[in-house]
Amino acid sequence: MKHLKLNSLAAFIPAIAFLMAVASCSTTKRLGSDDVLYTGVKKIAINSPKGAKQAPGLAADVKNAVNVAPNNCLISPYLRYPFPLGLWVYNNWSNPPKGFKHWLYEKLVQEPVLISDVRPEVRTKMIDEILDNHGYFSGSASYELIKGKNPKKARILYTVNTGPAYHIDSLQLLPDTCRLNHLIDSIARRGTYLTPGVRYDTDSLSAERIRIANALRNRGYYFFKPDYVEYLADSTINRQKIALRMVIASNTPKAALIPWRTGSITTLINRNKGGGTPDTTETRRGDLIVMQPTRLRKKLIPECITFREGKTFSVRDMNNTQTYLSRTGIFNSIEINAFPDTTGGKRNLDVFINCTIDAPIEASLEVNVTSKSNSYLGPGLMFGVTNRNIFGGGEQLSFNLTGSYEWQTGRDKGKSVFNSYEVGFTSTLAFPRLLFPGFVARSRRHLNWTRIALNIDLLNRPHYFRMAQFNGSLNYDWRLNRHASNTLTLFKLTYTKLMNSTEEFDSIMHENPAIAESFKSQFIPQIAYNFVYDKALDRDNSINWQFTVQEAGNIFWGIYRLCGKKGEKELFGTPFSQFVKGSTQLVYNRRLWGDNWLVTRAAVGAAHAYGNASQVPYSEQFYVGGANSIRAFTVRSVGPGSYKVPQNLINGYFDQTGTFKFEFNVEYRFPIFGPLHGALFFDSGNVWLLKDDPLRPGGKLRGKSFLKDLATGTGCGLRLDIGMLVVRGDLGIGIHLPYDTGKRGYYNMTSFKNSLAFHLAIGYPF
Repeated sequence: MKHLKLNSLAAFIPAIAFLMAVASCSTTKRLGSDDVLYTGVKKIAINSPKGAKQAPGLAADVKNAVNVAPNNCLISPYLRYPFPLGLWVYNNWSNPPKGFKHWLYEKLVQEPVLISDVRPEVRTKMIDEILDNHGYFSGSASYELIKGKNPKKARILYTVNTGPAYHIDSLQLLPDTCRLNHLIDSIARRGTYLTPGVRYDTDSLSAERIRIANALRNRGYYFFKPDYVEYLADSTINRQKIALRMVIASNTPKAALIPWRTGSITTLINRNKGGGTPDTTETRRGDLIVMQPTRLRKKLIPECITFREGKTFSVRDMNNTQTYLSRTGIFNSIEINAFPDTTGGKRNLDVFINCTIDAPIEASLEVNVTSKSNSYLGPGLMFGVTNRNIFGGGEQLSFNLTGSYEWQTGRDKGKSVFNSYEVGFTSTLAFPRLLFPGFVARSRRHLNWTRIALNIDLLNRPHYFRMAQFNGSLNYDWRLNRHASNTLTLFKLTYTKLMNSTEEFDSIMHENPAIAESFKSQFIPQIAYNFVYDKALDRDNSINWQFTVQEAGNIFWGIYRLCGKKGEKELFGTPFSQFVKGSTQLVYNRRLWGDNWLVTRAAVGAAHAYGNASQVPYSEQFYVGGANSIRAFTVRSVGPGSYKVPQNLINGYFDQTGTFKFEFNVEYRFPIFGPLHGALFFDSGNVWLLKDDPLRPGGKLRGKSFLKDLATGTGCGLRLDIGMLVVRGDLGIGIHLPYDTGKRGYYNMTSFKNSLAFHLAIGYPF
């Protein structure tokens, strides 16, 4: 054993020697006599008068002005990696004109970032401008080079003295001599910034100009721009006071000073392949020209257009029309233009809408993989095909095939290497409107859907059981506003069938009737409601709250009781389940600084069976673990409570579900480089039983053991965020298991190796 350890150490000696050589060699010997290597920012000290509140955003603006990354940067502009390989190559290697060494030199070299490249004197002037923009006209900025033992290296200390902030003393609006001036004055008075006493801030003034221009463009002044509103500021009237006067810019064109009305409306629908024969139809929303042959329900386009001929022209109508046409999902390009028509003294804007129909067929593919150090591997796949315009009105017909399987990379007690798989097929027909009574409150600004779905799932656990599940559902999706969305499952009928089972599984079911009850073949008739509230509270805070409640079997049970049926009730000769289930989740996002976020999630769920069923069906029970849960553990590998699966059932998973769930997650997300982001996380949670099960000791929810029953883990991850797709890899590290592992203390993992779990997935976990 000692011999092996010595050999392992000897293998690292060359690498250690190389790193020591890199660290010891000079990284400044090629610098000129007046050159100084920039090694980052020492500190940005922002000093404000005692008791004065610093302007929001000032610190971030100052940091952005001086944020120059040094060589081998870790966190810009403060921290650097050790062992600056690129600088070492620059200073100690020669660069031959060609050959392998030239290629290697070009790949490794990094030219030094010098103080002269950073130009701190220019950056202090930039800070002075930032101070002026935030109302600190008497503020100043300076810098100092901080050198260490090597005089050829220096960090920069920036010192910012804000001085007192200037405030608006008075505001003079436009003279009320015309309709435009009157509108601008009334819009300005309804704002929250242009009032005496507020701190002078150019960003806020610019935001007010944009607000005024947007309001005018919705009142017919289509050509009005924010630049046409100017502010004249006088800071000489009093100490730290500013008098503002609003004026219209002298270069404002005449077209921007007059209101316009909507003229003719023409919509052209092009084929995605081009060409075709034009077919023109007069509608209540103008002329509709469709290049035939095209599958298009002609009422669809007029329903999306909000312009009205003769009505005051509004940019809001333009935006809403663009939104309504886009949300149909059948166009790959939409262009709306307005052209002035002044013939005969008219002040009309003729609207021309140009749309191109997209290819109707869309395919998608998602992959995720879970790997655990105990030799289990579990990839998953989802493949979908969607026709986004099946009937010509934006109706969508989709087919999705999902599959996941898990195998063991080594044999266990003579069992097959292959462990389990799950396959599912879903077909959905979705209509972009509610086939529903009109009294349901909903927002016309957002698309509402009616969905009819059919689903088949097959779950195979070799050595235990094979189960099939069939369901059909009718769902309504609608929005109350842009923050709140609703999904009502008016009816969902699920049939679960235990197709076959092994003698080993039958013996387990015989010993535990509670588990056997959850696996029996049964119908599950359900009604469910889901509510989602998603809102950005401000630029640094947002929340997402989800709430779901569902019931199963109560309507059928009530009908049978009214008919006098007693005892166990059946549907098509098979018992149906009866239970209620609810779950909720709250996610809070907090921006710490820049693109650094702290995201927390809390989730709770409970289910209770009664009446026609003694147990909640297996498919409706809760579980924890996996890529979107407690990432230190695989799916269904923890719980319920402190229950520990017997060693001979360690691959079963069927008894590690519960009727109560609690999860808590905290994740710190930070940028690394470009689209690559990192994360540090902490996960905690478990599932419990609301009814006692003697064969799963410790599984029932109890207040005194709740905290001890929480499985916890931590870890780190990488995310490749390219906008439309996020590829995520998380390495979970177990901290605490809720059952006795033979080790004392809170950290009770049997070994560090066995505490590791790696997950590869698509999208963020929450």
